[in-house]
Amino acid sequence: MTPVRIYLVDDDQPVREALCLLLGTYGMTVEAFADPATFLAHVDRSRPGCLILDLRMPMIGGLQLQQKLVERGIDWPVIMITGHGDVNACRRAFKAGVLDFLSKPVDEQVLLDAIAAAEKALEQVLERAEAQDLLGRLTEREREVLDMVCQGWASKEIATALNVSARTIDAHRAHIAEKLGTSSVAEFVRLTLADPATTSR
Repeated sequence: MTPVRIYLVDDDQPVREALCLLLGTYGMTVEAFADPATFLAHVDRSRPGCLILDLRMPMIGGLQLQQKLVERGIDWPVIMITGHGDVNACRRAFKAGVLDFLSKPVDEQVLLDAIAAAEKALEQVLERAEAQDLLGRLTEREREVLDMVCQGWASKEIATALNVSARTIDAHRAHIAEKLGTSSVAEFVRLTLADPATTSR
């Protein structure tokens, strides 16, 4: 598996250099930025990764930066680091959805463990994004049929419930399979479960 991409934003140059050197020895791709503004101008949703953000930076702090990313629809996992941490800052960070909160100087193994957890979290984020993208291609009726298929309904049962012909349902299922790139019911279920909209239905 390709190592997770790391985006490091910290105004402390020695810290940036030390972390880049450390993580590079583990084969990780690290892109470091001295300030949030530069990072915001650079960040690309098509190149997801794990975020390591300094809590306190001039103008825009780590929590503010995270919020700006969320506003852009970027909810990649965040590891917050700080040399001035306190209980309240830690509480605010976790309430904002930060995955981990580490104090400087950052312990090597603790950081590696946090990144491993972030990598798993990122996989889930990308899975949700994929599901939303694919399911968003379906019409309202196709999504209705898909939900019934995922509940174990046969085509004839769906046709009866929706008062249409079985041939129409078969046509819907063919369109669904084409748009989702699979005809596997198990894969249908995985996609619907990964879609946050499913839980709100």
